[in-house]
Amino acid sequence: MLPKKIAVIGIGNTLRRDDGIGIIVLESLVKFYKREGLDYLNFGSAGFDLLHRIKLYDKVLLIDGINSGLAPGQLKIGKLEDIEYTMDTSLTSTHGLNLKSIFDMSGQLGIKTTIYVAGIQVKDIAFAEGLSEALNNKKEDIVKNISAFIDANFI
Repeated sequence: MLPKKIAVIGIGNTLRRDDGIGIIVLESLVKFYKREGLDYLNFGSAGFDLLHRIKLYDKVLLIDGINSGLAPGQLKIGKLEDIEYTMDTSLTSTHGLNLKSIFDMSGQLGIKTTIYVAGIQVKDIAFAEGLSEALNNKKEDIVKNISAFIDANFI
């Protein structure tokens, strides 16, 4: 039996403050918590090419900034389909292809990948570099919590 192919994918735009949180968290995971056997991919502002990449894996964790009315920096992790059905339908990515579009299109394209989402509530997505103080203060805890999720579900 072939080993499972697993990817951790950061999504976001680091030129729009908190929208870059997915990329920043991915970089921290690679630097401090990298594990053998996992692919770490920086996808920037997600587009349709993301779906074609996802289908190459058995399991994927998407790390993305969301705007769903939570407290800034609050982290929600779960399967994409569970998040879509158990959370407020206003859960959306802060750019391009939103989580609902990824869910709908992965089904339409017959993608069998198990997709998890680590959604982080953003505060400020203005055009500027650097995280808001609210997210910067929670970044280390977010990275640790996502790392623990990876250990529990992917390793």
